[in-house]
Amino acid sequence: MIPLLPPGAPFPPVDRARHQPDGLLAAGGDLSVDTLLRAYRHGIFPWFSDDDPILWWSPTRRMVLPTDEFHVSRSLRQVLRRGTFTVTVDTAFDDVLRGCAAPRAGQDGTWLSDDMQTAYRALKAAGHAHSVEVWCDGALAGGLYVVSVGRLVCGESMFSRRTNASKVALAWLAAQCRRWEVPVIDCQLHTDHLASLGARLVPRATFSHWVAALTRQRPPHPWSFEADLDPVAELGASPLH
Repeated sequence: MIPLLPPGAPFPPVDRARHQPDGLLAAGGDLSVDTLLRAYRHGIFPWFSDDDPILWWSPTRRMVLPTDEFHVSRSLRQVLRRGTFTVTVDTAFDDVLRGCAAPRAGQDGTWLSDDMQTAYRALKAAGHAHSVEVWCDGALAGGLYVVSVGRLVCGESMFSRRTNASKVALAWLAAQCRRWEVPVIDCQLHTDHLASLGARLVPRATFSHWVAALTRQRPPHPWSFEADLDPVAELGASPLH
């Protein structure tokens, strides 16, 4: 049995997470800003559906995107150079959240329930959640949102309404994070899409070490793209390892 946490209770040590399902650590608790920040400072994230209690996870292996290993493919390089998309930060957080919450092809629902969306809006108000928006012809074409604690940047979800829009968002985020000396973007769980962009799995112990160090560092300020940022030049400096 996994621990059932009352609101505000401390989390168990992450090495007590179950192997099946991998990473399930606890249930219950609450989605307050304080609880979420405590979770992220220990490499724990919430993930559950409407019919479940709040579930907390810390997988045995964590998917991370090293910011100096982002893979800019030839096709993505062309998209970035073409200038079809305009990219902004924190101009349409609610719209990005709704875009990420919309059911995907072949899915009936979303993990981003109303309660989860409310929780991330509260984190945004507290300065710990940010959005990257990708625009095309004045319309929102895609984007992503992250949780940021110190210099820990946790990618939560992304969406596309136009081909390549989410890749463009992630490329801009990775380039700016590299400027900020943020070594990795937490991607939580493995997907082939993320792996194709340079993300890889690391052991929980390695990730926990990074989390402890990064969350103690001063956060980037302001949270915006630098005027001279060029993702192709910034990310192209280091090949995929």
